[in-house]
Formats: sequence, C-alpha cells, structure tokens
Amino acid sequence: MNFINRRLVLATAAFAAMGLGSALAQTPVVVGGKNFTEQQLMAEMTSQLLNAKGFKADKRAGMGSAVLRQAQENGQVDVYWEYTGTSLITYNKISDKLSPEETYKRVKDLDEKKGLVWLNPSRANNTYALVMNRDAAEKSGIKSITDLAGKVAGGNKLTFASNAEFAERPDGLKPLEEAYKFEFGRANVKRMDSGLTYSALKERQVDVALAFATDGRIPAFNFVVLKDDKNFFPSYALTPVVRKQTLDASPKLAELLNGLSAKLDDDTMAKLNASVDVEKKSVEEVSMNFLKSNGLI
Repeated sequence: MNFINRRLVLATAAFAAMGLGSALAQTPVVVGGKNFTEQQLMAEMTSQLLNAKGFKADKRAGMGSAVLRQAQENGQVDVYWEYTGTSLITYNKISDKLSPEETYKRVKDLDEKKGLVWLNPSRANNTYALVMNRDAAEKSGIKSITDLAGKVAGGNKLTFASNAEFAERPDGLKPLEEAYKFEFGRANVKRMDSGLTYSALKERQVDVALAFATDGRIPAFNFVVLKDDKNFFPSYALTPVVRKQTLDASPKLAELLNGLSAKLDDDTMAKLNASVDVEKKSVEEVSMNFLKSNGLI
C-alpha cells in the first residue's frame, strides 16, 4: 500500500469512527416516569438536564409502577427515578424489615443481577403516609396509625381515600391493616386517582387519605401525618436507576444523575411538588427553574 492510499484508508476510518460516535451521541436516552407529580417532575428534570448536556432525551412519563419497571427490564426505558422500598417489596418480594441503608444495598445488589444500576440515593424519602385534616385529628385524639386503628376497631366508621395501586400492593392497604389489626371495610375505602385523595380530604369527603410524604399539599392544606409507630412502611429513597447497557455506553450519565440526586431532600421535593400542585405552575417551568438555580444547567 503506497503512502497516499494508506492516508486515504486512515482518513476514511477516522471519518467512519466520527460518524459512529455522532450516531451514538444522538441515540435517544429514554427517560421514564410514573403518573404522579413528583415523578413527572423527575422525568422532566432528567430530560432537561440530559438535553442540556449533549444527550438526546426521549421522555415517556405517566406510567404505572409495574409497567414502567417492566419496560426498563425489557430495554424500552433507559432511566427513571425509583423508590428503594418499591423495588424491595413490590419487585423483589422481600418482606424483611431493613434500615434505609440496608434497603438500598439489598435492592442495588438484587437489581444488578437484572441489568439495572442504582446510582446514589437522594435524601428524599417519599414513603407512604396516612393523613388527616389537622383539626379533625386533634378533635378525635388521633396522632398515630395505632390511634386510628383503635378508633376503627372500636366502631368508628372512618372513610379512607386510596389510589387503586395502594389498595393492591404487597406493602399496601391489606398488609397495613393486618399489621395494625384493624379494617376500614370495603364500603369505607374510596378508590380514586392519587392526586384526588388530597382534594377529597381537604373537602371533607373522607376522613383519612393516602399521601406521599414529600407532597407539598400536606403542609399547604394543613394536614397532619399520622405516625407510623409500628414502622410498617420501609424507606422509599428516591434514586436514579439506569440500565447497565445504557450506562456502559454513556458513563457520563452517572455523574449527571448523581449531581441531581445530591440536590434533593424531603423539603426540596415538597416545595417542588407544591409549586405544581398548589401554585399551579407547569412541570416544565418548575424543573427548569430548579436546574438553573442549582447550577446544574
């Protein structure tokens, strides 16, 4: 091979490699999200962050938990923010009572075998909670779930607003009732979309409602969280989870997502959620303002 031909071959190979790199850079990162405000925010923030850093994000929010998890295991979703307790109990069927640190380590190890990588957990623990209107709780002397169980077991017909998923989950309503030895009764459980449980309680249509601990409507509507004095609910640390294949192809994802995770805690998520649910700002606006104000983009 003469010198000129050799240079042509090398140049052709270089251009081909550049084209391949460009194609890889433009391969969309599919960002998933569930069907409630916090998850919509996390999907939007993740998408905006990745787009700002040279990735091409394809956002697919609004899924149910089981559908989203299956989509990630099947390679249809590359990254989404999951809760440690959900993976522990719902996906991996572990019923052991574990500390937050133990819960994270267990799901990280178990999901690694399924090709999923748990990055750094945030300090936002969006565990389930039972809430009441503060004045009603004080009048009834109910401060804990044990107090609530005692009232119901004693004959008080208290109504409970729950989303459909919680009513069926292995860490949901039935196991909760078994742990605290009471039962609302089928007629007293009102199933509705997650966001409607808050308005139903605020408008006194029900006595107790299911809530997420980091939801900004809890303080905004003057609700009180009933103490989970039997520690029934596990830790639900909000954490970015990425397909290993995706992370291997784009290692920078870990740095970006861990940087976002480090900015999140209970108060921060409650304020972000309230911006959407109470102040009625758009998910896109709230996400952009947060990313910019924290120097992430």
